[in-house]
Amino acid sequence: MLITSLENERVKKYNKLKERKYREKQQEFLVEGMHLVLEAYKKGQIIELILEKDEVLPLDLPTVYVTNEIIHRITSLETPTNIMALCKFPEEKPLGNRILILDGIQDPGNLGTIIRSAAAFHIDTIVLGENTVDLYNPKTIRSTQGMLFHVNVIKRELSSFLDELKEQNIPIYGTRVEYGEDVRSLHTNDKNKFALIMGNEGAGVSPEILEKCDKYLYIKMDDAVESLNVSIATSIILYELDRRD
Repeated sequence: MLITSLENERVKKYNKLKERKYREKQQEFLVEGMHLVLEAYKKGQIIELILEKDEVLPLDLPTVYVTNEIIHRITSLETPTNIMALCKFPEEKPLGNRILILDGIQDPGNLGTIIRSAAAFHIDTIVLGENTVDLYNPKTIRSTQGMLFHVNVIKRELSSFLDELKEQNIPIYGTRVEYGEDVRSLHTNDKNKFALIMGNEGAGVSPEILEKCDKYLYIKMDDAVESLNVSIATSIILYELDRRD
């Protein structure tokens, strides 16, 4: 199928998927570029390929061909790619034993980097709190480098969700210097089953959420450094929680 008109209903739909509310209503989103398309394909998330006319990508999928003008209309990139895909939201999977909870992360790049680290260090599920940036924000998607297709990511109201975890006897770790334990000193048994909470870039974990934690962790570092970027801090802690001595 070749589409040439900007007024085509498919084109209008692709363009509206730039809006979070429309993505959530349709349970669909766009990915752009060969790498992201192939990662989505590996996990069976693609509904249809969107290729600029004359482009060839030998995947066994429904394919829509469009003009360069349409690519420029529907893209979220300054320099568009000629390979895109319409994807469906992944289905939720069981929580598993290693859970990462994000309380109010606002920067799409931070969220994307955190997702990559979660995939690298064997997190089973990422839980996005209600004030966290949208998983399907185009900047977030690009920052994940396709790893959003490899980790179970769900959205929850955090206070009640933490109560559920307590009923399941899952230890809840917060991040806090005061009364905290150096993450490097954790016993191996404490790394097998947990829910780790990381907080907002400026404010950290909200006080009402911190109150529900069973243990506080911190990263020991030079006193001259006041704090780390949340994505870097998350990566360090996840590395330590994945390490077996």
